[in-house]
Amino acid sequence: MAAGKRGRPGYDRESLLAVAVEVFNERGYDGTSMEDLSRRLGIAKSSIYHHVDSKEALLALALDRALDGLFSVADQARIKPEPAIERLEFLVRGSVRVLAERLPEVTLLLRARGNTATERRALARRREFDQIAADLVKEAAADGDIRPDIDPAITARLLFGMVNSVSEWYRPARGNNGDDLAAAVSAIAFGGLRIRRE
Repeated sequence: MAAGKRGRPGYDRESLLAVAVEVFNERGYDGTSMEDLSRRLGIAKSSIYHHVDSKEALLALALDRALDGLFSVADQARIKPEPAIERLEFLVRGSVRVLAERLPEVTLLLRARGNTATERRALARRREFDQIAADLVKEAAADGDIRPDIDPAITARLLFGMVNSVSEWYRPARGNNGDDLAAAVSAIAFGGLRIRRE
């Protein structure tokens, strides 16, 4: 990746990446050519190559942005001096915030299928993240804070299936922000829907 290259007027690497991710999400990464990107951007392909070495370099930047956000939350969750259930809730809330803040990149990550080396590397990191969540579930079950009769990996997948589903309908313009979403997902996941009656 050509990190030191200077950008052309009108586009820098960030704005180029934003448009590329938008097109990847619309057409699929495999279904997007550099020609498609140059048409959407209104610039020549050579101008894109002035910023990045390849289409896959754009994919790597986008997927790393999503994963780096998620792993930042996971790293914080691991070192918090609180019970596992609290760290798990922190991880869920933080993941929802990352999704809201980096929606296009996280959406692209969730659609990755492993067709390229970059996608396979991203999927391996996702599995590592899933394992962190499953380990927290297992620890919380051992502490007696969640049901022990459901496999931790299944519980983690259900939790993060709910988190990931937010990418299918959440649109920032509708008024809810990441904190609102995080609170709602956390309330449903950790408190449930039912009102407890005495």
